[in-house]
Amino acid sequence: MIVKNEETTLPKCLGSVKNFVDEIVVLDTGSTDKTSQIAEQFGAKVHYFTWNNNFSSARNEALKYVTGDWILVLDADETLTPEIIPLLKAVISKEEYLVINLVRQEVGSAQSPYSLVSRLFRNHPDIYFDRPYHALIDDSVTAILTKEANWEIGYLPGVAILHTGYQKAVINEQNKYAKAAAAMEDFFATHPYDAYVCSKLGALYMQMGKIDAGMELLNRGLNQIIGNQLHEDKNALSKLKYSQSQKVEVSLDEDINYDILYELHYHLGIAYTNLQDLSPAIAHYQAAVKLPIYPLLKLGGYNNLGNLLKILGDLQGAKIAYETAIKIDPNFVIGYYNLGMVSKAMGLFAEAIDYYNNAINLNPDYAEAYQNLGVVLLKIGDVPGSLEAFEYAIALHELNNPEEAQRLHQGLKEMGLL
Repeated sequence: MIVKNEETTLPKCLGSVKNFVDEIVVLDTGSTDKTSQIAEQFGAKVHYFTWNNNFSSARNEALKYVTGDWILVLDADETLTPEIIPLLKAVISKEEYLVINLVRQEVGSAQSPYSLVSRLFRNHPDIYFDRPYHALIDDSVTAILTKEANWEIGYLPGVAILHTGYQKAVINEQNKYAKAAAAMEDFFATHPYDAYVCSKLGALYMQMGKIDAGMELLNRGLNQIIGNQLHEDKNALSKLKYSQSQKVEVSLDEDINYDILYELHYHLGIAYTNLQDLSPAIAHYQAAVKLPIYPLLKLGGYNNLGNLLKILGDLQGAKIAYETAIKIDPNFVIGYYNLGMVSKAMGLFAEAIDYYNNAINLNPDYAEAYQNLGVVLLKIGDVPGSLEAFEYAIALHELNNPEEAQRLHQGLKEMGLL
């Protein structure tokens, strides 16, 4: 681990691994709180490093102190899920694996809740991190695989890591966007056509409101991966018109990093949506979800595609997109909610009720699901059930959105239901 001022989150993180790992190596990059003392209480070996605005440098320094055969990398705002530990123990006992990719869940993220991260790997002398932010071992692993053909890359099903660091409050409190931009801009200055940094920095610029700069980088990254095949006409994507019969063909190429290509298409979909230019947004999402990547990573693409199709009135297309999402992840709460919304719009009230109830079962504090459940129950004449759902919605809204609670209460009163 590398840490700085993590006294709040560190105990939970280290508590999640203390009965699994044989040693804990913590590299402190300048804490002024009790981070180091807390780490030592968990038996960690604490070392110190002067921060140089480069995450890879810090991670590589931490690797110097590792003595174990396998290395698990966590950040202080992450925890290891207890159910994954037996699988981890089993997989590291196998001789063929060099790296095990793990599924990480972004807690509280509705759009892109999962990512695949290379966080478990052998203590191999030629594995190292590069890139200043979102530090990766991938390039060094690729180099090893070209020389040592005996190794394999493994994948573990199920969520291994829970990450809380990208919730809005945390981002604002720690100024994460500015820190990330500063680190990546230094790297970008000397690697202006690196598709990975174009993807990450471009997406970050979009989140920071730098729309033009973000789109330029995302398109640059896309061109780097697929060349000019889809961009001979610089306006090609903006001219695409969506229809149910439109197909986006993907030819597989072992030299293409499809994970990065997915992110570029996905974030361009977001960018065009923000510009209210829906045809190219849909085309990018369609291209994204057809790529051969780990299915869980496509949830955001299918969900956003469904949202746009719904806006354009293609309710059946939207329904198919949402249904695909919940087939990939049966616990995808917003997928059930969106299926409820599109089913309601299609007049499929029994289906809508089932979908809203599924969303509520997964998230009992889902005020909007209760509210829309109330609407559908009212439409089918179940007034007592509708009022009960509306009362739940009002109570939940009062905690987080009192104006909506008041509006809903007033609306029900004007309808004579209260």
